[in-house]
Amino acid sequence: MKAKSSAHYQREYRRRLREQGLVKKEVWILPDNAKHLAEMEKQLRLPAGDINATGVIAMTEPMNAWTTNSLFAALKDVELFTSGQASVELIDGIEPALHVVMKEFGDLPIFLTVAGEQIIAEAVLWSVDEVTDQAGFNEAVLRTHKYFPLSTISLDTLGADGDYYHMFGALSSTSILANVVFEIEVLANNVIQATEAYSEFLAIPVAAS
Repeated sequence: MKAKSSAHYQREYRRRLREQGLVKKEVWILPDNAKHLAEMEKQLRLPAGDINATGVIAMTEPMNAWTTNSLFAALKDVELFTSGQASVELIDGIEPALHVVMKEFGDLPIFLTVAGEQIIAEAVLWSVDEVTDQAGFNEAVLRTHKYFPLSTISLDTLGADGDYYHMFGALSSTSILANVVFEIEVLANNVIQATEAYSEFLAIPVAAS
């Protein structure tokens, strides 16, 4: 089955946000504060009385290194998953991985793997065939991907399906669980934002705001 483009998940994501009564607002910030804005945006989707104005993720004591299995067991008990906003399953094999479905982002799939000292979280953006000007797009990515906090864009081969652009983030395998969850949420948001930012290079339709 051919992988779905990120534009599909963007359309579903925006539809679900509108159904929740949310509206889009444009803000201007310093690039260094992008990661804080992502967390504040999450809080501002809550009723006013439930908002924590600090926007800071609390740090706890250091963790031992995660394995894919131990991370799976821990994530299942996190509010993101117990609340039904997302689901997670373990894909067993020679190199086990976690398959996360971000239901609040149009069922966007994200894959997590623990490889040595790193945890990698990645999502498919679109295939090379869906890019109308690959050279122009590649240059645009090199000049602008720094504006997507904690995420990078790569070009990878998906077996017989050919070459696809991915967005991924990496963090230490000793990261606290809250930071792993934050990485997942930021990546999902960045996938949606990237689809809008690079829409001029895509042959696929992108929904208007």
